[in-house]
Amino acid sequence: MDCVFCKIISGQIPSKFLKETIHSVSFLDAFPLAKGHTLVISKRHHQKIQDLSSIESADLFSLVCEMILNVDKITGSTLIAIHNGKDAGQEIPHVHVHLVPRSKGDSAGAIHSMFDSSIKLTESETAKLHDTLRA
Repeated sequence: MDCVFCKIISGQIPSKFLKETIHSVSFLDAFPLAKGHTLVISKRHHQKIQDLSSIESADLFSLVCEMILNVDKITGSTLIAIHNGKDAGQEIPHVHVHLVPRSKGDSAGAIHSMFDSSIKLTESETAKLHDTLRA
């Protein structure tokens, strides 16, 4: 498999590891958006969050919560980002969570600033989405 994260886990690509659990690992991002930009990834190759077993998912998010405490020490605020699939902006098709220290004036904005505009939905469209997402 030609996955950068799998190569990092196997030691083929060096990385600055921070913490390791049974199913997950955290390390400094090689191309940081801010000082302390950290990644938390699953050890087994899965493309999307929903592909993780419940045990792997619990382990991953437990490590995310633990690492946030450390990343927060840098600026006091942390952006947590998951791109779940290529169309969502996932560049490496392996489950990973970005923990990016944020500070006032860092030029990054709120999630709504990532999109050109918000959409307008009719009451019917909203009701249909509600039913679909509750199913």
